[in-house]
Amino acid sequence: MLPATFKLCAGISYRHLRNMTGLQKTAVVAINHELKRFAGAGPSNWISQVRRKSSLLSSRIEEKPYSEVEMSYVKQGEEALQKSISILSDQDNWKTEIVAANGDKVLSKVLPDIGKVFKLEVVLDQYPDRLYGELVDNMEQMGDWNPNVKQVKILQRIGQDTMVTHEMAAETAGTIVGPRDFVSVRCAKRRGSTCFLAGMSTRYTGMPEQKGFIRAENGPTCIVLRPNAEDPTKTKFTWLLSIDLKGWLPKTIINQVLSQTQMDFAQHLRDRMETIALPC
Repeated sequence: MLPATFKLCAGISYRHLRNMTGLQKTAVVAINHELKRFAGAGPSNWISQVRRKSSLLSSRIEEKPYSEVEMSYVKQGEEALQKSISILSDQDNWKTEIVAANGDKVLSKVLPDIGKVFKLEVVLDQYPDRLYGELVDNMEQMGDWNPNVKQVKILQRIGQDTMVTHEMAAETAGTIVGPRDFVSVRCAKRRGSTCFLAGMSTRYTGMPEQKGFIRAENGPTCIVLRPNAEDPTKTKFTWLLSIDLKGWLPKTIINQVLSQTQMDFAQHLRDRMETIALPC
């Protein structure tokens, strides 16, 4: 989802901050605030290390001015990241949905104003950089290796960190859940070896509802990639998922489908990484 390398500043000077628009300042301050909260959570020590080097506040703000519409997408992406960090920082009240023999697991919790969210936690035998390259830089190829996805298309890029995408999801086995599609804004942040990829549903005039698909909604969602503490050649992969599939579907079916979709994704990603050779 963006250029192969994200050039992040080591810090933002007072002069640079002073020259930002009000909306840019608001987004930066909000992200920094949530990042501090996330770092305070005991089980989330990894984020403290990231913040010590340079918080997400240090992301480069491009000199080229954005249009009002473009800036709204940037703000939505930052909001998705902010909300995701807040949710993931709270370790309480997560309920186990599925645990696989290899240790992969999906947990869930119900949040006010959002509903039920799911969290996939797995360890992958890949460097974070390689996974980042596949999930971000090669995003439009996801339909080639994930049978649950028909197509991912980047509709618009805004600066280095933000993009608008259209995803078409395949129907589930037995047609329990028919084809869905999503229009999303995505925000990618990378600092050292730790990466964040957040998103949420948005509106895009160039992508109306598609025939044969129900327009579903998602967000906040976020994938976090960080080196495994016990073996830095492996990656601790966390995926926060929040989706409204729309239509008349029993909650039990929705919960089962979303949990299994996350488990399937982890295996499909493993299979994909075994068949390609990305540069270190």
